[in-house]
Parts: sequence; structure tokens; C-alpha cells
Amino acid sequence: MKVNTIQNFKESNKNPEILFWVGCAGSFDERYKKVTKAFIKILNKLKVNYAVLGKEEGCTGDPARRAGNEYLFQMQALSNISKLNLYNIKKIVTTCPHCFNTLKNEYPELGGNYDVIHHTEFLNELLNKGKITTTKTNQKITYHDSCYLGRGNKIYEAPRSIINSISNNLIEMKRNKEKGLCCGAGGAQIFKESENGTAEINIERIKEVEKSNAETVISACPFCLTMINDGIKGEEIDSKIQVKDIAELLEENLND
Repeated sequence: MKVNTIQNFKESNKNPEILFWVGCAGSFDERYKKVTKAFIKILNKLKVNYAVLGKEEGCTGDPARRAGNEYLFQMQALSNISKLNLYNIKKIVTTCPHCFNTLKNEYPELGGNYDVIHHTEFLNELLNKGKITTTKTNQKITYHDSCYLGRGNKIYEAPRSIINSISNNLIEMKRNKEKGLCCGAGGAQIFKESENGTAEINIERIKEVEKSNAETVISACPFCLTMINDGIKGEEIDSKIQVKDIAELLEENLND
């Protein structure tokens, strides 16, 4: 699978149309690497002019800031901004709502001003332009709203539009969109031990997934994918409910 780095472009004195910000999960998490590959397959198939930073990409600093380490956040952010500005990057697409939110809404105050797009918006735009066509499936699908994508940035319709282009059986869970239930991972909680309480949040969400009678639950966030996947396995229902990122769903159902 061919992936061009920004260095490849600069050596030929060219600029990519977009920079694909892979993110920590997309680079290192074994499960989410599959999402990265699915998204890259779509980009390659559509001959999108893109590049990645490769080894020069660092963590956006989102977990550090959420955990209260502002100094570390600013160190990471300023390092990334210096690289992005050095390469004259204008447009960034990322599969992670946490990276998306940080790059779009928090980097400008430190001198990082970019057109930042989440992959659900990017892919939906290609669908609307007719550059992507999909096959249809009857599979029952439900969608989990990421907090940083949904309530944080009001992106609700793009992922649903993509799902509706593939399946006529999108089933909404009781808590969705503005009232969607957090997966339990945001705010650096994914890196902490559970606190005292009566239930794990991701297990509560899995109960809603079950009630929907969906065969597949779709997310658009690496943290959500991890928490839902863990919940599905913990409840031992992984034999009847699949967990996928929206890029995987789309890549599997692309027309040749």
C-alpha cells in the first residue's frame, strides 16, 4: 500500500491537496491501524492528492491537556505547529475527533491556523459530489455519536448520510445526537482506572446497542471504537454484533 509522506512531495517541489493526520491510535493501536488502512485505500482508489507527516507527526497533546498537563500540551502543540507551518500545510483531514477538535479549535491560539476536516465530513462531501458510489446492504446498523464530533463540534448528519448511502436500515439508539451517551473514554479517562460507581459507561452503551437489534455498530472515533469493542466482548455478544469505523464500512461497500 503506497503512502506518500510530506517529504516525498517537498523533494519534488509539490504540495499535497490535503495532509492526512493519522493520530496516535491510527499509528500504534493494532485495531485502529485497520481503520487507517481502510481510509488510505479509499484515498488511493479515488486518487486523492494527500500526504502524511510520517515519523514527524507527534501527538496533538489532547490527552495531556484533558489530564491537566497544560505545559506538556503546549510543548506538543508548538512542535506540531512548527512542522505544519514549515511545510505550509493548509488543509488537514483526520479520522480522530480528538485530533480534529484540538487541531481545529485549540491550535489557532498558538499560531496553528488550518482548514481541519473530520473524515466523516470529507467522505460525505465526496459522496455528494458523486466521486464515491456505494453498494447497498440490508444489514441493520446503528451509529454511536462521539462526544467530540457530536456535541463538541455539531457533526451529526455527515456520518449518518454515509451510512444511509449504504444501508436502508439505520436504527437510532435511544440516546443519540445531542443526547448521545459518552463511551467513557474522553477527557483522558481512557488512561485511568475506573472510579467508584454502579456501572461502566461503555457497558451501559452496549445495552442500548443490544436494544437496537443492530447487527453492526458504527463509530467515527478511535476511543469510541475501543470502548464499544471492549464492551461488546465483555458482554460476550461479539459473535452477533460487529464494531466498525465508518471508513471501514465505506471501504467494504465501495463500487468498483
